[in-house]
Amino acid sequence: MKSINRFLYGPTPEEKVRGWQQKLRQQERTLDREVLNLDRHTHKSRAELKSLAKKGDVKSARILAKELVRANKQRDRLISSQARVKSVQMQLQHQLSMVKVTGAFQKSTEIMKTTNQLVKLPQLSATMREMSMEMMKSGIMEEMMEESLDSVNDDEELEQEADEEVDKVLYELTDGKLGQAGRVGAELPAEEEEETAEETERMRREMADLLSS
Repeated sequence: MKSINRFLYGPTPEEKVRGWQQKLRQQERTLDREVLNLDRHTHKSRAELKSLAKKGDVKSARILAKELVRANKQRDRLISSQARVKSVQMQLQHQLSMVKVTGAFQKSTEIMKTTNQLVKLPQLSATMREMSMEMMKSGIMEEMMEESLDSVNDDEELEQEADEEVDKVLYELTDGKLGQAGRVGAELPAEEEEETAEETERMRREMADLLSS
């Protein structure tokens, strides 16, 4: 009988919510992996940054510090997205409770607002857009407000914020020694400077690839 009803009327509200929650759990695992990868690369970059500062290579240290600032902001964004995913899960559970009382889903501006935020994250965008369309058809959401979506990769704004924090990051990671190294202006041997620059560029590319994924 259930299979006949499903064929005639589609999935039940309970089945729809279970399907959405399953997708959200998958997105949670995706975010967990992203945070772990970011943490691993950040740990290596911090160690390299301290090494550069000790050598007095302020220029390379500042390049790497800027990538660390970008990584920290990306990590904050991922953590915030994890909280939003959990919020949508709880709101869907509330919707299920309402279905038992009213017999139908209710429009939710909170779900629409939170989902709009999650769509901005490239890692979740495709899945959240698909879910949004399904929830629109079920009457939970109205049409998504595309005009309200801004880019999470707004490089100009990010660079401006990063510049303001680079000195602080360098100071903290080098126990205040970078300023001294910069004033002394110690020069590295040409060969060592070239090797250091290559290593810094490699780590910068790795971090940049991770941030853009």
